[in-house]
Amino acid sequence: MPLRLPDKLPAIDLLKQENIFVMDDSRAHMQDIRPLKIVILNLMPLKITTETDLIRLLSNTPLQLEVSFMKLRSHTPKNTPIEHMMMFYRDFEQMRNEKYDGMIITGAPVETLDFEEVNYWDEMRDIFSWARTHVTSTLYICWAAQAGLYYHYGVPKYPLQKKMFGIFPQVTLEPQLPIFRGFDDVFQMPHSRHTELHREDILANPQLTLIAESPDCGVSMVMARNGREFFITGHLEYAPDTLDKEYKRDKDIRDDVDLPKNYYRDNNPANGPLVTWRAHANLLYNNWINYYVYQETPYDISKIE
Repeated sequence: MPLRLPDKLPAIDLLKQENIFVMDDSRAHMQDIRPLKIVILNLMPLKITTETDLIRLLSNTPLQLEVSFMKLRSHTPKNTPIEHMMMFYRDFEQMRNEKYDGMIITGAPVETLDFEEVNYWDEMRDIFSWARTHVTSTLYICWAAQAGLYYHYGVPKYPLQKKMFGIFPQVTLEPQLPIFRGFDDVFQMPHSRHTELHREDILANPQLTLIAESPDCGVSMVMARNGREFFITGHLEYAPDTLDKEYKRDKDIRDDVDLPKNYYRDNNPANGPLVTWRAHANLLYNNWINYYVYQETPYDISKIE
């Protein structure tokens, strides 16, 4: 089944070039199907890039998905045209009374700040609380994973001496879970962050289950509420060239930027990236949609509790 996306969303043309089947709202309304409603709170600076990355992964399911985009009233993005935001995004307040089968909350470039210092923290707290009663399963990514664990469970984050930057092997600790169906014992995940979680804080809370970690980059995936919440500290959604662009951007600004680890062929930027995470990224999102959204959400979406 195709993805149902807002009319004229830039990702539509980009993904059609990759032979991914998407349709806009106008055509989708002609089909008599109850699609799964997925809302994305996109806090990343380059919103069009993140939209495309996430939609690419969501497309890898036979289920029809209707994707909506949420924005914050308390924050105005600087790197995305205001026309794009007005056309494709709605404020949280406009969506507060709606319910969704699944939700994705992305990372944000504010991780070096204390959570309470983030100028939109109050609105984020409202959204975290709202998601528990209006969404069947929520996927928290990178900063959102740390913020969600802090808000819901009091788990702190810790500053790193050096940026965690590159592709790192992850070990599945609960391989029997449906989220890992089809996974290998070890899978790769991109990371780009200045803070971390400590495993002892996760293990000390009986409401949380540490389900994947890395000997190199620590806690990578945490599950709560039987899969109604997943917290992922890395970026499986990243496109092949995302870390390359980030490295070159930072290298032009500072002189202390390290190469992303385990990323470039022969550790040489001139040789381009070696993509080792894409298959598991598609598998994880497909498993999430199938086992934790589609099979758990009520047919009558108003009955989500």
